[in-house]
Amino acid sequence: MAKKPFLKYNRSTVSEVTYKTFEIAKKEKAFITMIAIFTFVCGLITPYPQIAMWVGFGLAAYSAIANDSIQTIGTFIASNSKKPWWILWLFMGLIFLATVGYSWVVFDGDVSSQRLLTKGFDKAPTSFSFLQLAAPILLLVLTRFRMPVSTTFLLLSAFSTQASSIGAMLGKSLTGYLLAFVTAIFVWFIVSKFVSKYFKSKKPAKFWTPVQWIISGALWSVWVSQDAANIAVFLPRSLNIYEFIGFAGFIFIGMGLLFFLKGDKIQSIVNEKAGVTDVRAATIVDFVYAILLYYFKVISTVPISTTWVFIGLLGGREVAIAISKKRYKKRIKNIRRASKIVGRDFLYATIGLVLSVLLAIGVNKKFQDQIVNEIMNFF
Repeated sequence: MAKKPFLKYNRSTVSEVTYKTFEIAKKEKAFITMIAIFTFVCGLITPYPQIAMWVGFGLAAYSAIANDSIQTIGTFIASNSKKPWWILWLFMGLIFLATVGYSWVVFDGDVSSQRLLTKGFDKAPTSFSFLQLAAPILLLVLTRFRMPVSTTFLLLSAFSTQASSIGAMLGKSLTGYLLAFVTAIFVWFIVSKFVSKYFKSKKPAKFWTPVQWIISGALWSVWVSQDAANIAVFLPRSLNIYEFIGFAGFIFIGMGLLFFLKGDKIQSIVNEKAGVTDVRAATIVDFVYAILLYYFKVISTVPISTTWVFIGLLGGREVAIAISKKRYKKRIKNIRRASKIVGRDFLYATIGLVLSVLLAIGVNKKFQDQIVNEIMNFF
């Protein structure tokens, strides 16, 4: 008798899962079709490196900026939602052009601000595998599920020729996460009382808007100098004038689409955080983040996952806000909420990291040999 409810429960559960899967597929029909087309095209052009590098670049450019938009322009979009999208686009777009243009001129055709000079990434690919071209497609899928994965690991790892280069990126990124987490807690403990009192009782003064735009623009420029390597890894390490126009022009137009969509689905990662639609809170987030990224830019040219730094920053801020609540019950409730958000973001970033390493192992024969040698030496 006990088996019947179990079977009935199983059937209803399976039916419910099937129904939800069908509904999701129906809702995301256009996106699934687009992913299928991209996958087919990647398989078709893999043997032709001159075509493959530009298709890979195009996919990487949009997928990386779409996923990483939450880090730099996410709070900017959230706090300026009432302003015309094209004004926000032109402001950030021109800063992008100035940043990569400066790098291209000063570093002899290199648009990555020398991030690709790190050993393991310094040589441009002369041929491509299907998995290398498919990496940006995987990033698009993860972005659709609102997962803030590291584009640095997911895209760069597929081109790494040395295990040590990924180890260096991982070490720098985890250090960035911890430093951002601790810094955010420290900063928000200091300003929390002032913020909660002043922000709730008064509307933002007019000077906050230009201050936020200046800080957001500076943050965007520093971010581009770090993460341009994730996109440029498909291309020659020194671009001629025509290649540079193609590189910068495509991303500039892609940014316009992103602003038109108001950050798309990944924007919810920012919108759910406490108070980021307030221009003052958004400015503080961007200011701290810009300082951290600039610090990591200066200390070495090893690429860093800006995603890990960002989720550490927002996570620490959420924890600080929760702990600072005066009422015990409200404090416990907010700590649980903050812990859930921090844990989820960390889990998603870790999933992206694992997928990145597996992708690197599957793509690169030299990388596979180094892993095997390390395991043999260990035992």
